[in-house]
Amino acid sequence: MIDEALTEDIGEGDHSTLSCIPENARGKAVLKIKQDGILAGVEVAEKIFAYKDSRSIFSLLKKDGEAMKAGEMAFEVEASIHSILQCERLVLNCMQRMSGIATLTRLYVDRLYGYKTKLLDTRKTTPNFRLLEKEAVKIGGGVNHRFGLHDMIMLKDNHIAYCGGIENAINEASKYLQKKNMDLKIEIETRNLEDVQNVIAVGKGKVLRIMLDNFTPEKVTEALKLIGEDFETEASGGINLDNIADYAETGVDYVSVGALIHQAKSLDLSLKAVII
Repeated sequence: MIDEALTEDIGEGDHSTLSCIPENARGKAVLKIKQDGILAGVEVAEKIFAYKDSRSIFSLLKKDGEAMKAGEMAFEVEASIHSILQCERLVLNCMQRMSGIATLTRLYVDRLYGYKTKLLDTRKTTPNFRLLEKEAVKIGGGVNHRFGLHDMIMLKDNHIAYCGGIENAINEASKYLQKKNMDLKIEIETRNLEDVQNVIAVGKGKVLRIMLDNFTPEKVTEALKLIGEDFETEASGGINLDNIADYAETGVDYVSVGALIHQAKSLDLSLKAVII
């Protein structure tokens, strides 16, 4: 990912740097925090500089997951000046985006304090940046849901529609796993209490988790009474900072919130040269 990002940015050459900085010059830079929030991406920054310059010296001043205040410094790096200037924007883009996600995630996690409910992310991510966006959710205190289509079976409304119903979808998915000798968990989306009852009737021993999609907190409570302890439960759809505690009060195991990533705003950071 680092290689592709640098290639995209540098192209045939960083002519701004090549034109005025000697190739063998070394220097220092610091990451300045300009906005309050939760810091994320420091470890990523270290890897980027090390990838570009194996002789780089990275000094950590704050850790991922720590609260940050405007005016603080996150790290200092000593490296080839060419490397510092060529990595600057990639480091900032990653850290600003990740810190925004971690900060928003922490707001949601704080609303769940005292409840058993855990906060999940989704696949509503930026193409080719999912790895770092989901890492930012973890740094903020959330829990990663499946990473992609390959590490869990999630039977959503379109799968169910194409397959001819909940029973067919569950049975076909279960047979597929047995045939392939694969140990993947199955989750299935439900849209109403009738769907929940259908999953309960055919899914025991096959389905791990029932997703309650666009259920109100009141309907989630009704569904949980039907489900009991036979399945994990997840509420999804329309969950935000204003109502997340209402969902947690139902006792649902998980809530998933796509907004953690697609509604997060990047925080303001800057990389500044240190002139001695």
